[in-house]
Amino acid sequence: MNILIDKMPTEYKGLKVNTNFRSFILFELLMQDNEVSKEDKIYLSLKLFYNEPITDVKTAIDGILWFYTLGENENKKTSQNNQKKRNKEIYSYEYDAKYIYSAFLDQYGIDLNEIGYLHWFKFKSLFDGLKDENKICEIMGYRAIDLSKIKDKDKEKKYKKLKQLYALPDNRTQEEKENDFAEAFW
Repeated sequence: MNILIDKMPTEYKGLKVNTNFRSFILFELLMQDNEVSKEDKIYLSLKLFYNEPITDVKTAIDGILWFYTLGENENKKTSQNNQKKRNKEIYSYEYDAKYIYSAFLDQYGIDLNEIGYLHWFKFKSLFDGLKDENKICEIMGYRAIDLSKIKDKDKEKKYKKLKQLYALPDNRTQEEKENDFAEAFW
């Protein structure tokens, strides 16, 4: 799919999908919510993206994931890499909402609160294209920085403070934390 020449998809294998960016933000927040059971996540996701009754749940879920990953979830390695990246999240639609909102308004003149519809693929392309001067990009840079690669002790101290200041809450379950701890030794 080439965003420059192809029309934005709205269906997956004949199923009409709600492609508005808000639905995908809600989906991401839902997937991060440890208080919601897996079964409820599936039910709520289907309700979020489809207006018609779903008979083939697997295809419907595949469709959600296909759109969420911008058509890239066909490759199983991508899915595994996304799982590993989860522990290194550098933004949150919940905690960084004001920074994302202001970046879109400043850079593109798009009021995300007022706009009725914006295709998820377009939203993600615009989000990925935000300039470094935007506060959200600055914050994501602090969160992503690898302190072990900084040789200057004063700089390392400075970035460690900034990394802590802008750190996202750790929403993993105790089991996920223990698994991640154990995996660090393998």
